[in-house]
Amino acid sequence: MAHTQLISGSSGTLERRIGLRSAVLFNMLEMIGVGPFITLPLVIAAAGFRLSVWAWVLGAAIAVADGLVWAELGAAFPRAGGSYAFLREIYGPERAGNWLSFLYVWQLSFSAPLSIASGCIGLSSFLAWFWPGLEQGPMAALPGLHYASFAAAGACLLVTALLYRNLSQVTRLAWVLFAGVMAAIAGVIVSGFAHAAATGGWAMPAEPAKGVALALGGLAQATLITTYDYWGYYNICFLGGEVKRPERTIPRAILLSVLFVSAFYVAMNLAALPSLRDAAAHAAGGATVRLQLVAQIAESAFGQWAGRLMAALIVWTAFASVFSLLLGYSRVPYAAARDGNYFRFLAAVHPRHGIPHRSLVALGLVASGFCFFTLTQVITMLVVTRILLQFFLQHVGVILLRVQRPELKRPFKMPLYPLPPLAAMGGFVFMLVNRSHALGGLGVAAGIGVSGTLIYLYRARRLGQWPFERGG
Repeated sequence: MAHTQLISGSSGTLERRIGLRSAVLFNMLEMIGVGPFITLPLVIAAAGFRLSVWAWVLGAAIAVADGLVWAELGAAFPRAGGSYAFLREIYGPERAGNWLSFLYVWQLSFSAPLSIASGCIGLSSFLAWFWPGLEQGPMAALPGLHYASFAAAGACLLVTALLYRNLSQVTRLAWVLFAGVMAAIAGVIVSGFAHAAATGGWAMPAEPAKGVALALGGLAQATLITTYDYWGYYNICFLGGEVKRPERTIPRAILLSVLFVSAFYVAMNLAALPSLRDAAAHAAGGATVRLQLVAQIAESAFGQWAGRLMAALIVWTAFASVFSLLLGYSRVPYAAARDGNYFRFLAAVHPRHGIPHRSLVALGLVASGFCFFTLTQVITMLVVTRILLQFFLQHVGVILLRVQRPELKRPFKMPLYPLPPLAAMGGFVFMLVNRSHALGGLGVAAGIGVSGTLIYLYRARRLGQWPFERGG
């Protein structure tokens, strides 16, 4: 029991009960969500058959570079809230860190529910494969409203209810969900190679030669997709206040989860190649069509029952991802409110379950509202906002911390410093520049940043905080 510590807060405590296996589990549950099963044919269509595997490899390289930043900060500041605690420490809790940490929580109040909603929207589109009526609208006057939106919101509320219990029960449930995730991945890999063997053996499909510029452009677009599929390797940092031996567990969990998931994704891509020759032709199809391309692999290998089973397992995987997302992000508003840097109502810990229940319910309700947007809208707002108002601040911050506080105890120091943060920033800039409709996403991020800053300045002036300190 030497590592069972309590993280004290104004309204309760969080206990360190998460070990390495559970930490890797929570990361992988978030990483392997609805994304890879929808985007697998899109990656192949964008990069081509021969370069598609490299898109997953490059995405993994960006994840490792960014993950090393998270690992160093997570080991140095193992507290509830993850990035909130990092930014507060890096930029000074009595200086700009007070503003940037508030701004981070403010943007998270949008980006976290957007991330959760994206999983629920994907889940509901998979359900539409079983019940096509979900794609219909209840009111002709609102053509953009579908029954699937209500199904997505219902899934979000169900996950919130399942998480409203103590962490030991949540961890046991997570392992049950993880079994379904692994079954879905194994189903794609096994059925893909089985189908190839039944049709003459595995062989790379033929494709026309491409010029260098066209090939690089396709690879860049595919890498953008795969990078989004890798996101989640940092989830354990948000649970930092509940991790045993965080100085060892957090870095290992981040790197192991990227290693395992990248191996699964590359294997899935290789298995699917012979069966997805028409990926480019179907790339513009709806979510149901893209799902059928993945489920068709299993159906071609083992029959109709296998296709339906695969679709059901993907629904299960999407649900598990939403479960992990909401679990991790619910700790962030709690941590900020506990420090007096966000709405104090959210600082409460449930007296019996020992969880930040108000923060959990608040994010769950907001996410259910975002389920009524389209998947494209949700992902666009999420990706750009998170890169600009979270990742870049950490990349710059980890370098500033090395320069300004060399004496700081760092249980984990990233290798090849400062290459990882510089490489991660370069990769993210590359994605932003090559993203379609980039100005719209940048406008949303700017609006969130400006509104959050104005709210912070109003509170800071009223409370006498930076930059309006009293008696200074």
